[in-house]
Amino acid sequence: MAYVIASTCIDVKDGACQEVCPVESIYEGGRMMYIHPEECINCGLCLSICPVAAIYSEDDLPASEKAFAAINVEFFGDKVTGWGSPGGADAKHISPLDHPDIARRPL
Repeated sequence: MAYVIASTCIDVKDGACQEVCPVESIYEGGRMMYIHPEECINCGLCLSICPVAAIYSEDDLPASEKAFAAINVEFFGDKVTGWGSPGGADAKHISPLDHPDIARRPL
């Protein structure tokens, strides 16, 4: 079970979560941050620091946010970034792209 970034991160991207992640499993997209589910070690540091309460354990996602479990996974796939499992957020892994469901949302 990984942590998931949900809707309240859209157009916020505070970045505090990324700074505290000990394994650098939080990546920056165009309008929001995304957690790589295979790299996340479920430590909860990101959850405790997020200023907009956008991070949930996958089991605790509210019904209205359930789609974000797939959105976080699919961000790393061929249809969005094609990164697969990059092994840690760095300057080469910042994307102007977002998952199509996020990109379609009004600004």
